[in-house]
Amino acid sequence: MAPQDERDPNCIFCRIVAKEIPAKIVYEDDAVLVFHDIRPQAEVHLLAIPKRHIPSTKELTENDVTLIGQVMVAATKAALALGLTEGWRTIINTGAIGRQEVMHLHVHILGGSKPLPAMIKW
Repeated sequence: MAPQDERDPNCIFCRIVAKEIPAKIVYEDDAVLVFHDIRPQAEVHLLAIPKRHIPSTKELTENDVTLIGQVMVAATKAALALGLTEGWRTIINTGAIGRQEVMHLHVHILGGSKPLPAMIKW
């Protein structure tokens, strides 16, 4: 688990990492947690998060390259474990304009048994 000083006690995802709030966990290792989104936008909707509190991609540095790689590998493991062998969509929202709702970096993994709709329609 991430050291206490690397969590924000007011962050819902940090509280999930600390097991203070329950989540339906699909994958967990020392650095990453993957769990089901409580408001799914697809047949399968997971969130992959670093256990260390990083508010968004804006705060990433060269020191985070390995961690972000671990998040993406964990996302892949979770997607495959849930049978998304034909593919899935990964999305990272950043900041208010990017529609980030929880200020803890997270990767959405969306998929299911049929193709997803187009990403953005103008």
